[in-house]
Parts: sequence; C-alpha cells; structure tokens
Amino acid sequence: MFRLRCGSSFLRRLLHGGTVNRDQVLQQLQVCAAEDQVLDVVGKNKAKLTVNHVSTAVGMLWQFQREKPQMLRTVEVIRCHPQFLTLRVLAEHKIALMDDLTLVDMLYSFLRMNVDGHDSLVQQLVSEAWLRIDRLPMESLSKLSKCLSNLSLQNSPLMGHITSIVDQRLSSIDNARILTSLMISITYLVSPRLRDALISRAEELLDTMDPAEFNNPRRMVQFMRNTKHSYRPLLDKCNKIILINMSRLDAENIYLIMGLYQNLQFNSCHFSLAVKPRLTELIDSSTDPHSFTKLFVALAPMASQEIRDGLENTALLLADELTPRQALAVAEALQDIQSRNLSLLNKIASVIQRNLHVYKPVDVARITRALFLFKYQNPELFAELRQMLVKFMVRSVRPYEVAMLTRVLSMLPCQRLEDGVISRVEAVVTQCKLKDLSGISGAVAKWLRNEPSYNTPSKYVRLLQTLNRCGRERLQKADRLDLLLEELKYTNGAWFDEMLLDETMVTLKRMMDQIHWTNVPTLCLFLTKINHICPPLMDRIATVAIKDIDKIHHWGIDATLLPFSVLNYDSADELYDASIQCVTAHISSFEPHMLVLLGYTLALADYFPEELVREIFSIEFLGKLDAELETLSDGLTLQTRQRLMELNRAVCLECPEYKVPWFHENYCQQFQKQVTASPMQQQIHNMLGEVLGGIHCVRVAVVTPYFYTVDFECVLDKRLQPLPYSRPSTLQILDRGKVYWSSEDTNRDVLPPGAQRVAVNFLDSKSFCKNSHHLRGNALMTKRHLEILGYRVVQVPHFEWNSMELSTPNAWKEYLKKNLFGQLSS
Repeated sequence: MFRLRCGSSFLRRLLHGGTVNRDQVLQQLQVCAAEDQVLDVVGKNKAKLTVNHVSTAVGMLWQFQREKPQMLRTVEVIRCHPQFLTLRVLAEHKIALMDDLTLVDMLYSFLRMNVDGHDSLVQQLVSEAWLRIDRLPMESLSKLSKCLSNLSLQNSPLMGHITSIVDQRLSSIDNARILTSLMISITYLVSPRLRDALISRAEELLDTMDPAEFNNPRRMVQFMRNTKHSYRPLLDKCNKIILINMSRLDAENIYLIMGLYQNLQFNSCHFSLAVKPRLTELIDSSTDPHSFTKLFVALAPMASQEIRDGLENTALLLADELTPRQALAVAEALQDIQSRNLSLLNKIASVIQRNLHVYKPVDVARITRALFLFKYQNPELFAELRQMLVKFMVRSVRPYEVAMLTRVLSMLPCQRLEDGVISRVEAVVTQCKLKDLSGISGAVAKWLRNEPSYNTPSKYVRLLQTLNRCGRERLQKADRLDLLLEELKYTNGAWFDEMLLDETMVTLKRMMDQIHWTNVPTLCLFLTKINHICPPLMDRIATVAIKDIDKIHHWGIDATLLPFSVLNYDSADELYDASIQCVTAHISSFEPHMLVLLGYTLALADYFPEELVREIFSIEFLGKLDAELETLSDGLTLQTRQRLMELNRAVCLECPEYKVPWFHENYCQQFQKQVTASPMQQQIHNMLGEVLGGIHCVRVAVVTPYFYTVDFECVLDKRLQPLPYSRPSTLQILDRGKVYWSSEDTNRDVLPPGAQRVAVNFLDSKSFCKNSHHLRGNALMTKRHLEILGYRVVQVPHFEWNSMELSTPNAWKEYLKKNLFGQLSS
C-alpha cells in the first residue's frame, strides 16, 4: 500500500512538472480571438515574453487585421496601444536571438502594422536581414523584397543583392506565388536578359499552378506592365486563368486588372464580355466609398445609360465620404464618359478643392487635365490649381515631373508666364527624354502663340534652341534600338516633325542591325505614325519578319504590315504571303476588332484572303463583334466600325465572287452632312467650269455608289467633248466654301455610248508620305475602286497645283486640259 501511494505521488509530481514545463503564455496567445485579448496577454506576461511569444503576438495582430475589410481595420488604434509598444521594444532587444524566418516575418508584420520605416526597430531588422541574406530561403527572400518595396528601397543595393540571388537560383524556384512576388519587387533592377528569363520561368509555373490562385497571373501581368514588355503568349495564359476566376473577383481586383490591360494595350474580347456582367453584379454590394470608387471607374465607361445614371446618383450620395484620391479617380472617370451631371461634378470638384493641400504634383496635374478637358467652369479652382502647379514646378528636380507639369500648365491661360517656370525647364531639359522634350516643345509653342508682345521673347527662342540641340544630341548618342523606340513611341507634334524627324531616320538606319522580331511591330507602328517611307528600313523589316514570322505573335501581324499597306510600299509580296499564312493558322484566336483592322490593312494592299473574308463577314463573327464593341472605348469602336465599312466596300468591289452583301448603306447615309471645300478645291472648281465650257458641265462632291465622294465629276463623250448634266447640280460650292449634300445627286444619269465619267480629286498633303511624293495606300485604293465603278480618275496633287510652273490661271487651265483630255487622246 505504501509503495502504491509513493508511486501515485511520483506520478502526480511528474504530471505536474509536465504541465509546468508547457508554454502557458503561448497557449494563452493561441486561444485569443481578438486583438485586445492578445494585447492583454502581452501586458500580463511582459517579463516572460520570449522571441517566440513576441513573434506570435505580432503575427496574430496582423492576421486579425488582415481578415477584416479595409474600412473596418484598426491598425492605428493598435499601433498606439501601450502593449504594442512593449512588443516593439522587446523585438528590438531580441533581434540577435531570432532565427531567419522569424526575423523576416517580424519585419513584415511590423510594417503591415504601419510602424514607420525610420523607426530603429525596422532599421535594425533590415540590417540584420542583410547580414543573413545569402542563407535566406526563397520564401523569406520574397517577403523581405516586399518589405523593401514598402520602404521605398526598390533601387537599393540590398534589392540589387536580392536580384542577383534570384538570377542565380531562378531555376530552383518552383512556387508561382514566391516567384511573382519577387518579380514585382525587383522589377526596376532586372536586365532585359533576366526579364525574359523571369517571364519564361513564370510561363512554366503558370502551367502547373492551381488555377484558383488568380493573384499569381495578376502579378505576372503587373510585372509586364512595370517593365513595359508585353509578352503576348503569357498575357493570353494569364487572361485565361483570370477569366476562370471572374466570379471570385471583387471590384478592386477587376479595377486593377483593367488598368494593367489598358497600360499594356491588351484588348481581350472574352475578358470585356465577362467583366461587364460581373461588375454589374457587384453594384449592390459595393456600398462603401473604397469599393464603390473602384466599381465606378471600371464600370461607368462600359455601362448602359440607365446603369450609368444609377452609378452617378450613388456617387453623389457618397461624395462627401470620398478620400482625396477617390475624388480624383471619380473626376477622371466622369471626364472619360463625358458626364453631363453638373451636380455630381460640382460636388466632386468641391471635395477636390478642399483637399488640394494633400495632393502630390502628379495628382494636381491629373485634376487639372480632367477638369480642363471637361471644360469645367470654376475660375477660382483653376487659379488655385495653376498656383499649385507653378509651386510644384519651381521646386521639382525630376525631369519627367517638370515635363509633365509644363504640359499641364500650358493648358491654362495666363497673361504672363512666371520666370521661375522657364528657369526650371531650362535647368532640367538636358536630362529629358525625347517624349518629354516633345511635350515641352508643345507647351512652349502654346506660350508663344499666347504671347501678347509682337516680338518673340528671347527666353522662348533660347529654350527652343536648347530643345532642338538636346533632341539631336539624344538621338546621336542613342545606341540601343529598344530603348529608343520606347522614347519615340510618345513623341508627336510639329516640333518633332520639323526638327528631329530627319535625324531620327538617320539614327534608325544606323541601328538597322538591331532590328529583331521582338521590336519589329513597335518599329512598324512608329514608321506608320510618322508617315515616313524609308526603303532600306522597310526592306530590313521585311527580311527579319519573313525569317521569324512564326515567332511574331499573331497579335503583332497587323502592326508589322501596317506601314507596308498604309505607306503603299509595293516590294513586300513575300511578307504578305507569310503573314497571311500565319493569320490563317490563328484566325480563331484574334479579337474580333483586331481581325477587322487586319482585314482592312490587307485590303489596302489589295490582298483579300478568302478564309479571312468569309470569317469576318459571317453572321456569328459579326455578332461577336457587336458584343465586343459595346465594351471598347468610343474611339476604338468608331475606328473599328469605319474600317469594317471600308473593308465591306472593298470586298464588294474587288471580290464580287465572294458574294459578300453590302450592308453599310444606312451607316454611310448618317455621314451625309455639309462639308467645307478648301481654297484649292474652290479654285479648281472655277477652273473646271472654264475648261469644260460652263459650270453646268461639272458636279461637286458627288456621292458614288458605295459612298465614295468625288470632289468633281464631269462626263466626256467619245470625242472628248464635255456633256452638260440633264439637270443642274444641287451641289455647288457656296459662300465660304460650304458644300451641301443632296440625296438626289446619288442618282446617276445614263451615259451615251462611248462616253466616260471623269472623277477629279484634289490630293492634299495627307494623301502622300511626308518625305516624298509617294502616294499613300488609301488614296491608291480610292483610285482603284473608282475605276471599278467606271470612272476615269484624274488626281490633282497639291504639290503640282501649287508649283511654280502653275502660277497663272492659264497654266492651271492647261494643266486641267492635259489631264482631262490628254490621256484619252494619247
């Protein structure tokens, strides 16, 4: 009995000792269900808290916050709690005792709880992490890179060290979440080689990851946006996964993805059609200012008028609760949709005006631009905005920021430009990129036009001379084609055309050996934009594109062919053949509007692939196109509809064997409005009347079948004698050059045997390439189609009509006689 009692006593002591050895503080923390309970445990056990306790407590505090909606988080309340200060002090004293994972987790959690980056705790944690960086596992490295980004250390040596480690260990990263987080963090330090390697690895992991993890493809798209590198195969794959998860996306995620797609100029018909009903579903649940703002910006541009009105009414109710940034986003959306809700606009403007002091320079520039384009009437607000723009500008040392502020400042009227503005521009202009130089030149041109004095101020002359010199020097020093094309993408205006275009072409020819299939579409878009035909460049582009046509994504085929068609370069048959084969193989993968634009590009060059034509004019395709156009911007929708009409006309005229019906009669009739004849056209009209023996022998602005407009029409009999029209034309040029349409002029008189209709068209500078008298593709196609319609076409180029040889009325009349009667007589 005694031995039994002794055994029982020993067992009780053993069990009691086991209980004592258990971590009671950790157990108390683990059963906490709210932040106040965690902080209460910390307060009662200050002397007992170990590294593990501190790490667990801080991690739990952030986890509780993370699970709450943004509007309900209480980070600031917790951060100011005395026991949270206790955790910070203890963590700082125990850094040396932390293991690698705990160290990075602690840094991450404290930053999420808004501990200032300059706090000694954060600085010591970062320093210790740097000492251990080479041994950190990739997951901790990914989390550390996020922390550095939050601390605005994206370009720091430490982030450079992480970038080097990623480069070395890239093949070992097999977790898409870890990889994509690293990609976002090291974006600004990756070389083109590492960028391509990251994209390749991401594409591999995308095929093996759980498709429910939509944040991974979103980060991949964000990386491509940040690096300005649109790799279409990966974009397509990311888009498919995002579409799978559409029902799980909230307004904020959709808003972010739409913004990324817009920046990458990525149009997905399937995404557009899926996102509209999803956003409509979210209207009822998006009632707080944060989620509603995202919903409004994303949905308003594509919504029906009824839904748009409802969104605007809700915005009016929530306006006073909007943060300054939310008010700015709503203002830009209202400008985008050209809202006429003056009550809402006034309300948003008042929210912006009372918060002007919190906006950054880029925000003030965006506000000014949106309200200016809206033609908003509030002189007091615009005066405040201008004052802020000038203040920001004279303090700024960033070239891109000075250029942005200069552009926006030039929108606003002013009697006298501040000297500080010009001085600041002069101070940074030598560091500006071409696109910034282009923007500044446009602003200077506006200031010059508005200058009240008759003599051009020397400050403007000096600045323009500096702009010209800097632009030329930047082109002469350029040595990488890809970087140059990125700058040239956004250059435009008279200054660039007059001062830098020739130097740009010299630079591009110098870099011809750098033309590669990856930059061919971008280069082709630039050549099309500047309307400049350069045979050596075109030939080199064609050679590279033909060789690697299978590598160029089918999305880039239209861009590649564009300058050859638009500029009427007729030495690229092999390129067209290779491109058509590529298009045919991927015809089902094209977005509907892209296929229409491509069809028009081919038609310009007189190519009509049967499979492409039959696809575009099928009932099923046209239905998809109509649905897609409802989701596209107004500008792109108008362009696509116009190109579809022109393609329809071209197919009907040039390929009647395809039996495609002409279904744009009503569309074309909508555009039968008054037009204005140029002084040249009025002059030609008068001369034609004299040459043909009377104004009754010439018609003006004649609408042909298929709705081409001929500047002047006359009829010559078989002996080349002008025939008067059976009834006087109701389309005469009246005062101030206005021409009025009349539907009866579309009825054509029956011609006597042997007679011919002659179309006389005046070709202004828009019909020719900028650097030559080479006819553009659209003018050539018009001539081709008019000839099919039975016309003999006489084209009067502006450079011939305005030449020194034709400087008298007699010379002009002889010129018209030769062109009207000489061809048939020869």
